[in-house]
Amino acid sequence: MNSAEFQQAYARQNRQDQVYYSTLATALSIILNLSCSVMDHFMYPDLAGLFFKVRLASVLLLALVWIWFKSPWGNAHHRIFGATWYAIPLTMILWMIYVANDPDSPYYAGLNIILVAVGLLSPWTYRQNLISASLVVVMYVLVGLLMPTAQPLNYLINNTTFLLLTAVIVVAGTGAGARRRRREFELRWELDQSRKVTEASLQQLKENELQLVQNEKLASLGRLSAGIIHEINNPLNFATTGLYTLRHKEKFLAPDQQAEYAEVLRDVEEGIHRVKTIVADLRTFSHPDTDRGEPVEVAGVVTLALRFLGNEWREHVQIETQIEPHLTMHVGQNKLTHVLVNLLHNALDALKTKAFLHEKPTIWITGSMAAGRSRLSIRDNGPGIAPQHLGKIFDPFFTTKEVGEGMGLGLSICHRIVESSGGKISVRTEPGFFCEFVLEFSAKA
Repeated sequence: MNSAEFQQAYARQNRQDQVYYSTLATALSIILNLSCSVMDHFMYPDLAGLFFKVRLASVLLLALVWIWFKSPWGNAHHRIFGATWYAIPLTMILWMIYVANDPDSPYYAGLNIILVAVGLLSPWTYRQNLISASLVVVMYVLVGLLMPTAQPLNYLINNTTFLLLTAVIVVAGTGAGARRRRREFELRWELDQSRKVTEASLQQLKENELQLVQNEKLASLGRLSAGIIHEINNPLNFATTGLYTLRHKEKFLAPDQQAEYAEVLRDVEEGIHRVKTIVADLRTFSHPDTDRGEPVEVAGVVTLALRFLGNEWREHVQIETQIEPHLTMHVGQNKLTHVLVNLLHNALDALKTKAFLHEKPTIWITGSMAAGRSRLSIRDNGPGIAPQHLGKIFDPFFTTKEVGEGMGLGLSICHRIVESSGGKISVRTEPGFFCEFVLEFSAKA
Protein backbone atom coordinates (compact mmCIF):
# COMPACT_ATOMS: atom_id res chain seq x y z
CA MET A 1 0.00 0.00 0.00
CA ASN A 2 2.59 2.51 -1.06
CA SER A 3 0.77 4.00 -4.02
CA ALA A 4 0.45 7.77 -4.14
CA GLU A 5 -3.35 7.49 -4.24
CA PHE A 6 -3.40 5.36 -1.08
CA GLN A 7 -1.00 7.67 0.76
CA GLN A 8 -3.09 10.71 -0.11
CA ALA A 9 -6.29 8.97 1.03
CA TYR A 10 -4.62 7.89 4.27
CA ALA A 11 -3.36 11.44 4.89
CA ARG A 12 -6.90 12.79 4.38
CA GLN A 13 -8.28 10.23 6.82
CA ASN A 14 -5.62 11.15 9.39
CA ARG A 15 -6.48 14.81 9.05
CA GLN A 16 -10.16 14.09 9.60
CA ASP A 17 -9.37 11.94 12.64
CA GLN A 18 -7.11 14.58 14.14
CA VAL A 19 -9.76 17.28 13.75
CA TYR A 20 -12.44 15.04 15.23
CA TYR A 21 -10.44 13.86 18.23
CA SER A 22 -8.95 17.30 18.91
CA THR A 23 -12.45 18.75 19.02
CA LEU A 24 -13.66 15.94 21.28
CA ALA A 25 -10.64 16.22 23.61
CA THR A 26 -11.09 19.99 23.86
CA ALA A 27 -14.71 19.56 24.94
CA LEU A 28 -13.69 16.93 27.53
CA SER A 29 -10.96 19.23 28.85
CA ILE A 30 -13.53 21.95 29.45
CA ILE A 31 -15.88 19.60 31.32
CA LEU A 32 -13.17 17.94 33.44
CA ASN A 33 -11.50 21.25 34.23
CA LEU A 34 -14.67 22.71 35.71
CA SER A 35 -15.52 19.46 37.51
CA CYS A 36 -12.15 19.31 39.24
CA SER A 37 -12.67 22.75 40.78
CA VAL A 38 -14.46 20.91 43.62
CA MET A 39 -11.12 19.43 44.70
CA ASP A 40 -9.65 22.90 45.16
CA HIS A 41 -12.06 23.64 48.04
CA PHE A 42 -10.93 20.54 49.92
CA MET A 43 -7.22 20.43 49.08
CA TYR A 44 -6.35 24.14 49.02
CA PRO A 45 -9.21 26.17 50.51
CA ASP A 46 -7.08 29.30 50.77
CA LEU A 47 -6.26 29.16 47.06
CA ALA A 48 -9.64 27.91 45.85
CA GLY A 49 -10.77 31.36 44.64
CA LEU A 50 -7.55 31.98 42.71
CA PHE A 51 -7.56 28.48 41.27
CA PHE A 52 -11.18 28.88 40.16
CA LYS A 53 -10.30 32.08 38.27
CA VAL A 54 -7.41 30.28 36.56
CA ARG A 55 -9.68 27.39 35.69
CA LEU A 56 -12.20 29.80 34.15
CA ALA A 57 -9.42 31.41 32.13
CA SER A 58 -8.24 28.02 30.87
CA VAL A 59 -11.82 27.04 30.06
CA LEU A 60 -12.23 30.25 28.06
CA LEU A 61 -9.05 29.48 26.11
CA LEU A 62 -10.21 25.92 25.48
CA ALA A 63 -13.60 27.19 24.29
CA LEU A 64 -11.84 29.44 21.77
CA VAL A 65 -9.78 26.47 20.61
CA TRP A 66 -12.98 24.40 20.24
CA ILE A 67 -14.54 27.15 18.15
CA TRP A 68 -11.36 27.24 16.08
CA PHE A 69 -11.58 23.52 15.30
CA LYS A 70 -15.25 23.89 14.36
CA SER A 71 -14.59 26.73 11.90
CA PRO A 72 -13.80 25.92 8.24
CA TRP A 73 -10.48 27.78 8.36
CA GLY A 74 -9.47 26.14 11.65
CA ASN A 75 -10.52 22.76 10.27
CA ALA A 76 -8.20 23.25 7.33
CA HIS A 77 -5.32 24.41 9.61
CA HIS A 78 -5.90 22.16 12.59
CA ARG A 79 -2.18 21.61 13.23
CA ILE A 80 -1.71 25.18 14.50
CA PHE A 81 -3.53 24.46 17.77
CA GLY A 82 -3.47 20.66 17.59
CA ALA A 83 -1.79 20.26 21.03
CA THR A 84 -3.53 23.07 22.89
CA TRP A 85 -6.29 20.81 24.23
CA TYR A 86 -3.77 19.16 26.58
CA ALA A 87 -1.12 21.91 26.76
CA ILE A 88 -3.53 24.35 28.47
CA PRO A 89 -4.60 21.99 31.31
CA LEU A 90 -0.98 20.75 31.61
CA THR A 91 0.29 24.28 32.17
CA MET A 92 -2.54 25.01 34.62
CA ILE A 93 -1.87 21.88 36.74
CA LEU A 94 1.87 22.55 36.91
CA TRP A 95 1.17 26.17 37.90
CA MET A 96 -1.20 25.03 40.67
CA ILE A 97 1.42 22.63 42.06
CA TYR A 98 3.99 25.41 42.04
CA VAL A 99 1.71 28.03 43.62
CA ALA A 100 0.44 25.59 46.26
CA ASN A 101 4.10 25.00 47.17
CA ASP A 102 3.16 21.45 48.07
CA PRO A 103 5.98 18.96 47.41
CA ASP A 104 3.56 16.06 47.91
CA SER A 105 0.70 17.57 45.90
CA PRO A 106 -1.68 14.87 44.59
CA TYR A 107 -2.38 17.08 41.60
CA TYR A 108 0.48 15.36 39.82
CA ALA A 109 -2.12 12.59 39.17
CA GLY A 110 -3.72 15.03 36.72
CA LEU A 111 -0.57 14.72 34.64
CA ASN A 112 -1.12 10.97 34.41
CA ILE A 113 -4.66 11.64 33.22
CA ILE A 114 -3.27 13.96 30.54
CA LEU A 115 -0.81 11.28 29.40
CA VAL A 116 -3.60 8.70 29.16
CA ALA A 117 -5.80 11.18 27.26
CA VAL A 118 -2.97 11.88 24.81
CA GLY A 119 -2.66 8.16 24.13
CA LEU A 120 -6.38 7.56 23.73
CA LEU A 121 -7.62 10.73 22.05
CA SER A 122 -4.82 11.70 19.69
CA PRO A 123 -4.33 9.75 16.44
CA TRP A 124 -0.73 10.93 16.35
CA THR A 125 2.38 9.10 15.33
CA TYR A 126 4.69 7.28 17.72
CA ARG A 127 7.19 10.16 17.63
CA GLN A 128 4.59 12.84 18.30
CA ASN A 129 3.28 11.06 21.39
CA LEU A 130 6.84 10.35 22.59
CA ILE A 131 7.63 14.06 22.41
CA SER A 132 4.39 14.95 24.23
CA ALA A 133 4.98 12.40 27.01
CA SER A 134 8.60 13.49 27.44
CA LEU A 135 7.48 17.11 27.68
CA VAL A 136 5.04 16.29 30.51
CA VAL A 137 7.68 14.43 32.54
CA VAL A 138 10.41 17.04 32.03
CA MET A 139 8.12 19.94 32.96
CA TYR A 140 7.02 18.18 36.16
CA VAL A 141 10.62 17.57 37.18
CA LEU A 142 11.48 21.23 36.54
CA VAL A 143 8.55 22.44 38.64
CA GLY A 144 9.56 20.08 41.43
CA LEU A 145 13.10 21.37 41.40
CA LEU A 146 12.15 25.04 41.18
CA MET A 147 9.42 24.91 43.83
CA PRO A 148 10.04 27.43 46.72
CA THR A 149 9.87 24.61 49.24
CA ALA A 150 12.24 21.97 47.96
CA GLN A 151 10.42 18.79 47.15
CA PRO A 152 11.89 15.76 48.94
CA LEU A 153 13.87 13.66 46.51
CA ASN A 154 11.96 10.49 47.35
CA TYR A 155 8.61 12.14 46.47
CA LEU A 156 10.01 13.54 43.24
CA ILE A 157 11.49 10.21 42.21
CA ASN A 158 8.28 8.35 43.14
CA ASN A 159 5.98 10.67 41.21
CA THR A 160 8.33 10.90 38.25
CA THR A 161 8.57 7.10 38.11
CA PHE A 162 4.80 6.78 37.91
CA LEU A 163 4.72 9.43 35.19
CA LEU A 164 7.46 7.62 33.28
CA LEU A 165 5.65 4.30 33.54
CA THR A 166 2.44 5.90 32.30
CA ALA A 167 4.37 7.58 29.48
CA VAL A 168 5.96 4.28 28.40
CA ILE A 169 2.58 2.53 28.33
CA VAL A 170 1.00 5.43 26.42
CA VAL A 171 3.79 5.60 23.84
CA ALA A 172 3.80 1.82 23.34
CA GLY A 173 0.03 1.81 23.03
CA THR A 174 0.25 4.66 20.55
CA GLY A 175 2.55 2.64 18.29
CA ALA A 176 0.23 -0.33 18.41
CA GLY A 177 -2.80 1.89 17.85
CA ALA A 178 -1.19 3.60 14.88
CA ARG A 179 -0.43 0.25 13.25
CA ARG A 180 -3.99 -0.93 13.97
CA ARG A 181 -5.52 2.22 12.46
CA ARG A 182 -3.38 1.91 9.37
CA ARG A 183 -4.27 -1.76 8.98
CA GLU A 184 -7.96 -1.00 9.36
CA PHE A 185 -7.68 1.73 6.77
CA GLU A 186 -5.82 -0.64 4.43
CA LEU A 187 -8.62 -3.18 4.78
CA ARG A 188 -11.26 -0.54 4.08
CA TRP A 189 -9.23 0.69 1.13
CA GLU A 190 -8.88 -2.81 -0.32
CA LEU A 191 -12.59 -3.41 0.21
CA ASP A 192 -13.45 -0.14 -1.52
CA GLN A 193 -11.15 -0.91 -4.44
CA SER A 194 -12.67 -4.39 -4.74
CA ARG A 195 -16.14 -2.84 -4.67
CA LYS A 196 -15.20 -0.45 -7.48
CA VAL A 197 -13.78 -3.31 -9.55
CA THR A 198 -16.90 -5.35 -8.88
CA GLU A 199 -19.18 -2.48 -9.88
CA ALA A 200 -17.17 -1.95 -13.06
CA SER A 201 -17.41 -5.67 -13.82
CA LEU A 202 -21.15 -5.67 -13.17
CA GLN A 203 -21.56 -2.68 -15.43
CA GLN A 204 -19.60 -4.44 -18.15
CA LEU A 205 -21.73 -7.56 -17.68
CA LYS A 206 -24.89 -5.47 -18.01
CA GLU A 207 -23.57 -3.89 -21.19
CA ASN A 208 -22.63 -7.30 -22.57
CA GLU A 209 -26.06 -8.63 -21.63
CA LEU A 210 -27.77 -5.73 -23.38
CA GLN A 211 -25.60 -6.34 -26.44
CA LEU A 212 -26.48 -10.03 -26.42
CA VAL A 213 -30.18 -9.19 -26.12
CA GLN A 214 -29.87 -6.73 -28.99
CA ASN A 215 -28.06 -9.30 -31.13
CA GLU A 216 -30.72 -11.88 -30.32
CA LYS A 217 -33.43 -9.40 -31.31
CA LEU A 218 -31.69 -8.73 -34.59
CA ALA A 219 -31.24 -12.46 -35.21
CA SER A 220 -34.94 -13.02 -34.51
CA LEU A 221 -35.80 -10.15 -36.81
CA GLY A 222 -33.64 -11.67 -39.51
CA ARG A 223 -35.46 -14.97 -39.26
CA LEU A 224 -38.80 -13.18 -39.19
CA SER A 225 -37.96 -11.01 -42.19
CA ALA A 226 -36.92 -14.05 -44.22
CA GLY A 227 -40.38 -15.55 -43.77
CA ILE A 228 -42.10 -12.22 -44.46
CA ILE A 229 -40.11 -11.70 -47.63
CA HIS A 230 -41.01 -15.15 -48.92
CA GLU A 231 -44.71 -14.68 -48.18
CA ILE A 232 -44.93 -11.16 -49.64
CA ASN A 233 -42.84 -11.56 -52.79
CA ASN A 234 -45.18 -14.13 -54.37
CA PRO A 235 -48.33 -11.92 -54.13
CA LEU A 236 -46.27 -8.99 -55.39
CA ASN A 237 -45.22 -10.94 -58.45
CA PHE A 238 -48.85 -11.83 -59.16
CA ALA A 239 -49.87 -8.17 -58.75
CA THR A 240 -47.07 -7.04 -61.08
CA THR A 241 -48.24 -9.52 -63.72
CA GLY A 242 -51.82 -8.32 -63.32
CA LEU A 243 -50.73 -4.69 -63.77
CA TYR A 244 -48.93 -5.60 -66.97
CA THR A 245 -52.19 -7.07 -68.27
CA LEU A 246 -54.21 -4.05 -67.18
CA ARG A 247 -51.75 -1.74 -68.89
CA HIS A 248 -52.56 -3.41 -72.22
CA LYS A 249 -56.30 -2.93 -71.56
CA GLU A 250 -55.89 0.84 -71.53
CA LYS A 251 -56.27 1.16 -75.31
CA PHE A 252 -59.78 -0.31 -75.15
CA LEU A 253 -61.06 2.48 -72.90
CA ALA A 254 -62.75 5.66 -74.04
CA PRO A 255 -60.25 8.47 -74.70
CA ASP A 256 -61.67 10.61 -71.88
CA GLN A 257 -61.06 7.78 -69.37
CA GLN A 258 -57.55 6.81 -70.43
CA ALA A 259 -55.73 9.62 -68.55
CA GLU A 260 -57.42 8.85 -65.24
CA TYR A 261 -56.91 5.11 -65.82
CA ALA A 262 -53.21 5.60 -66.54
CA GLU A 263 -52.76 7.71 -63.37
CA VAL A 264 -54.43 5.03 -61.23
CA LEU A 265 -52.16 2.35 -62.73
CA ARG A 266 -49.09 4.49 -62.05
CA ASP A 267 -50.11 4.91 -58.40
CA VAL A 268 -50.62 1.16 -58.06
CA GLU A 269 -47.27 0.45 -59.71
CA GLU A 270 -45.54 2.92 -57.40
CA GLY A 271 -47.20 1.30 -54.40
CA ILE A 272 -46.09 -2.18 -55.44
CA HIS A 273 -42.59 -0.92 -56.11
CA ARG A 274 -42.59 0.72 -52.69
CA VAL A 275 -43.59 -2.58 -51.04
CA LYS A 276 -40.74 -4.33 -52.83
CA THR A 277 -38.21 -1.78 -51.62
CA ILE A 278 -39.54 -2.07 -48.05
CA VAL A 279 -39.14 -5.84 -48.23
CA ALA A 280 -35.61 -5.38 -49.54
CA ASP A 281 -34.79 -3.00 -46.70
CA LEU A 282 -36.23 -5.46 -44.18
CA ARG A 283 -33.95 -8.14 -45.63
CA THR A 284 -30.90 -6.01 -44.97
CA PHE A 285 -32.01 -4.67 -41.57
CA SER A 286 -29.95 -7.18 -39.60
CA HIS A 287 -26.93 -6.71 -41.90
CA PRO A 288 -26.76 -3.02 -42.84
CA ASP A 289 -24.63 -2.22 -45.81
CA THR A 290 -22.34 0.77 -46.11
CA ASP A 291 -23.88 2.09 -49.31
CA ARG A 292 -25.19 5.57 -48.73
CA GLY A 293 -27.26 5.59 -51.90
CA GLU A 294 -27.65 8.34 -54.45
CA PRO A 295 -28.48 12.00 -53.70
CA VAL A 296 -32.20 12.70 -53.78
CA GLU A 297 -34.28 15.87 -53.64
CA VAL A 298 -36.07 16.03 -50.31
CA ALA A 299 -39.19 17.86 -51.50
CA GLY A 300 -40.06 15.12 -53.99
CA VAL A 301 -39.66 12.36 -51.42
CA VAL A 302 -41.85 14.25 -48.94
CA THR A 303 -44.56 14.64 -51.59
CA LEU A 304 -44.38 10.92 -52.39
CA ALA A 305 -44.59 9.89 -48.72
CA LEU A 306 -47.57 12.16 -48.12
CA ARG A 307 -49.31 10.74 -51.15
CA PHE A 308 -48.86 7.17 -49.84
CA LEU A 309 -50.55 8.24 -46.58
CA GLY A 310 -53.09 10.56 -48.16
CA ASN A 311 -56.12 8.65 -46.97
CA GLU A 312 -54.93 8.85 -43.36
CA TRP A 313 -54.37 12.58 -43.10
CA ARG A 314 -56.58 14.33 -45.62
CA GLU A 315 -59.59 15.97 -43.95
CA HIS A 316 -58.16 15.06 -40.52
CA VAL A 317 -54.67 16.54 -40.11
CA GLN A 318 -53.12 19.76 -41.32
CA ILE A 319 -49.75 19.31 -43.02
CA GLU A 320 -47.40 22.29 -43.27
CA THR A 321 -44.20 21.93 -45.29
CA GLN A 322 -41.32 24.37 -45.55
CA ILE A 323 -38.41 22.88 -47.46
CA GLU A 324 -35.61 24.86 -49.04
CA PRO A 325 -35.57 24.62 -52.86
CA HIS A 326 -33.25 21.93 -54.29
CA LEU A 327 -32.45 20.55 -50.83
CA THR A 328 -30.85 17.12 -51.29
CA MET A 329 -29.79 14.26 -49.05
CA HIS A 330 -27.24 11.61 -49.93
CA VAL A 331 -29.25 8.63 -48.76
CA GLY A 332 -31.30 7.24 -51.65
CA GLN A 333 -34.94 7.78 -52.52
CA ASN A 334 -36.27 4.39 -51.42
CA LYS A 335 -34.60 4.55 -48.00
CA LEU A 336 -35.64 8.13 -47.32
CA THR A 337 -39.21 7.39 -48.43
CA HIS A 338 -39.28 4.39 -46.11
CA VAL A 339 -38.10 6.49 -43.16
CA LEU A 340 -40.52 9.34 -43.85
CA VAL A 341 -43.50 7.01 -44.25
CA ASN A 342 -42.73 5.40 -40.89
CA LEU A 343 -42.21 8.73 -39.10
CA LEU A 344 -45.34 10.29 -40.61
CA HIS A 345 -47.39 7.20 -39.83
CA ASN A 346 -46.26 7.34 -36.18
CA ALA A 347 -47.11 11.04 -36.03
CA LEU A 348 -50.58 10.39 -37.44
CA ASP A 349 -51.17 7.60 -34.92
CA ALA A 350 -50.07 9.89 -32.08
CA LEU A 351 -52.40 12.68 -33.18
CA LYS A 352 -55.35 10.27 -32.95
CA THR A 353 -54.69 9.76 -29.22
CA LYS A 354 -54.91 13.43 -28.23
CA ALA A 355 -58.04 15.48 -27.70
CA PHE A 356 -57.61 18.85 -29.45
CA LEU A 357 -59.60 21.76 -28.06
CA HIS A 358 -58.03 25.04 -29.17
CA GLU A 359 -55.81 23.89 -32.03
CA LYS A 360 -55.92 21.61 -35.02
CA PRO A 361 -53.85 18.43 -35.24
CA THR A 362 -50.86 19.48 -37.30
CA ILE A 363 -47.64 18.04 -38.69
CA TRP A 364 -44.82 20.40 -39.65
CA ILE A 365 -42.22 19.19 -42.13
CA THR A 366 -39.23 21.51 -42.50
CA GLY A 367 -36.01 21.05 -44.42
CA SER A 368 -32.90 23.21 -44.46
CA MET A 369 -29.15 23.18 -44.96
CA ALA A 370 -26.73 23.85 -42.07
CA ALA A 371 -22.97 23.33 -41.79
CA GLY A 372 -22.81 21.27 -44.98
CA ARG A 373 -25.54 18.86 -43.86
CA SER A 374 -29.18 18.61 -44.86
CA ARG A 375 -31.65 18.67 -42.00
CA LEU A 376 -35.24 17.45 -42.15
CA SER A 377 -37.62 17.55 -39.18
CA ILE A 378 -41.06 16.04 -38.71
CA ARG A 379 -42.89 17.64 -35.80
CA ASP A 380 -46.42 17.04 -34.53
CA ASN A 381 -48.48 18.64 -31.78
CA GLY A 382 -49.52 15.29 -30.36
CA PRO A 383 -49.06 13.92 -26.82
CA GLY A 384 -45.28 13.51 -27.12
CA ILE A 385 -43.18 10.69 -25.66
CA ALA A 386 -42.98 9.84 -21.96
CA PRO A 387 -39.48 10.37 -20.47
CA GLN A 388 -39.18 6.73 -19.39
CA HIS A 389 -39.67 5.59 -23.00
CA LEU A 390 -37.17 7.90 -24.70
CA GLY A 391 -34.21 5.55 -24.28
CA LYS A 392 -36.07 2.60 -25.82
CA ILE A 393 -37.93 4.00 -28.83
CA PHE A 394 -35.30 2.80 -31.32
CA ASP A 395 -35.12 -0.73 -29.85
CA PRO A 396 -36.57 -3.49 -32.03
CA PHE A 397 -40.00 -4.70 -30.87
CA PHE A 398 -40.46 -1.89 -28.36
CA THR A 399 -43.91 -0.37 -28.62
CA THR A 400 -46.42 1.41 -26.41
CA LYS A 401 -49.34 0.53 -28.69
CA GLU A 402 -51.97 -2.02 -27.87
CA VAL A 403 -51.47 -5.65 -28.93
CA GLY A 404 -52.15 -5.99 -32.62
CA GLU A 405 -51.61 -2.30 -33.40
CA GLY A 406 -47.87 -2.45 -33.99
CA MET A 407 -44.79 -4.68 -33.71
CA GLY A 408 -42.34 -2.00 -32.58
CA LEU A 409 -40.21 -2.23 -35.72
CA GLY A 410 -40.92 1.11 -37.41
CA LEU A 411 -38.52 3.35 -35.50
CA SER A 412 -35.86 0.65 -35.17
CA ILE A 413 -35.85 0.19 -38.94
CA CYS A 414 -35.69 3.96 -39.42
CA HIS A 415 -32.75 4.16 -37.03
CA ARG A 416 -30.89 1.37 -38.79
CA ILE A 417 -31.50 2.87 -42.25
CA VAL A 418 -30.37 6.33 -41.16
CA GLU A 419 -27.28 5.12 -39.28
CA SER A 420 -26.19 2.73 -42.04
CA SER A 421 -26.49 5.57 -44.55
CA GLY A 422 -24.16 7.84 -42.60
CA GLY A 423 -26.94 9.98 -41.17
CA LYS A 424 -28.24 10.80 -37.74
CA ILE A 425 -31.72 10.62 -36.26
CA SER A 426 -32.67 12.33 -33.01
CA VAL A 427 -35.83 13.18 -31.14
CA ARG A 428 -37.06 16.12 -29.07
CA THR A 429 -40.29 15.98 -27.15
CA GLU A 430 -42.33 17.62 -24.43
CA PRO A 431 -45.05 15.34 -23.10
CA GLY A 432 -48.47 16.79 -23.75
CA PHE A 433 -47.26 19.34 -26.33
CA PHE A 434 -45.13 18.03 -29.19
CA CYS A 435 -42.75 15.44 -30.58
CA GLU A 436 -40.11 16.16 -33.22
CA PHE A 437 -37.85 13.73 -35.11
CA VAL A 438 -34.86 15.25 -36.87
CA LEU A 439 -32.93 13.62 -39.73
CA GLU A 440 -29.48 14.80 -40.74
CA PHE A 441 -27.66 13.59 -43.84
CA SER A 442 -24.75 14.71 -45.91
CA ALA A 443 -25.87 16.67 -48.96
CA LYS A 444 -22.91 15.37 -50.96
CA ALA A 445 -21.11 12.06 -51.36
